[in-house]
Amino acid sequence: MNATSLTAAGTDSLAVTRLRLTRFRNYASLALDLEPITVVATGPNGAGKTNLLEAISFLAPGRGLRGARLSDIDPAPVGETACTAKDVGWAVAATVKTSRGPIEIGTGRTSGEERRTVRIAGKPHKSQAALSEFVSAVWLTPQMDRIFVDSPSGRRRFLDRLVFGFDTAHSARVSAYESAMRQRAKLLRDGVGDDVWLSVLESTMVERGIAIAAARREITERLHRACMLADGPFPQATLMLEGSLETWLETLPALEAEDRMRDALAAARREGAETARAPVGPHRSDLRVMHVEKGEPADLCSTGEQKALLIAIVLADARLRAAERSATPLLLLDEVAAHLDSERRTALFHAIRDLGAQVWLTGTDQVTFEEMQSDAQFLDVRGGQACLQA
Repeated sequence: MNATSLTAAGTDSLAVTRLRLTRFRNYASLALDLEPITVVATGPNGAGKTNLLEAISFLAPGRGLRGARLSDIDPAPVGETACTAKDVGWAVAATVKTSRGPIEIGTGRTSGEERRTVRIAGKPHKSQAALSEFVSAVWLTPQMDRIFVDSPSGRRRFLDRLVFGFDTAHSARVSAYESAMRQRAKLLRDGVGDDVWLSVLESTMVERGIAIAAARREITERLHRACMLADGPFPQATLMLEGSLETWLETLPALEAEDRMRDALAAARREGAETARAPVGPHRSDLRVMHVEKGEPADLCSTGEQKALLIAIVLADARLRAAERSATPLLLLDEVAAHLDSERRTALFHAIRDLGAQVWLTGTDQVTFEEMQSDAQFLDVRGGQACLQA
């Protein structure tokens, strides 16, 4: 079995065939009608290429590829219009081709609120989690290039997004865990000795924390196997999780791991406010990646090798989703091709063709994507406008 064989022959690809933006960052309005094939957006820096990808990312649950506050997406006030342009809200509307047929999706922020509205097939939904039934997306941005050398929190967020693609309840578990952890820390810092309430919060942390760790372990193992099937210029990568919970789950039944975590939290509570931060939990785990051929951890590899490892993981994730969910996700690759040598750039374009996915690529120079001329549609992006090229 090779990497390509992971993609099931009968899979369908998600594709955006119609996109409408209203007051979204530097787009006052935008209307695009597209084919269900790869999209290449080129133009100068600051033209709005990444904004397009961010808009697409909001068709899936979550905070988008920038993780921005919803109000920060409002168009920036300019000159005399500053007072009227402030806090106006924004909207993204799209027709998405799915395995169940085309679906109309609308999302945005209503003026005066920091909450995302969602409409699917014309009907409002209280939770954006409903989007996961129809759309999944994977992305790479230049800000992720340092993921292997920056703090573990970035790697955990990256892994959690990958987990969410397979387990839509994962995000809610993470939110519940973090909320309980913050409340527990506040009680301890404030010296509030409410043992009953602390026990309730710690029980929530234990239940959610073990579930989070188990989900991360499962997906990490799947991605590890998928990455080891890679061939060609993109390197094979070993993936593993480090942390107390992961070690316990590897050697103990889940109930015993829960007992250990509960005991550790209770023991730390008795030590006082200086140990308000929980000593164990999924917030202390870390994703470790190794470059197989070099036998080196990713953080010691060159910048180019780290980029290649990151692309290898994302491609493995897309193949795995296609094989297991019979639907290839949207891939949003911001300024990726320009930082690859010609061999790896060609390998990336071949991988895109093999996936059969709708991939959104951005870059400043159209020449970079010459090999995609017969496989993609090209957008010229300038000053908050995007036009399909003939």
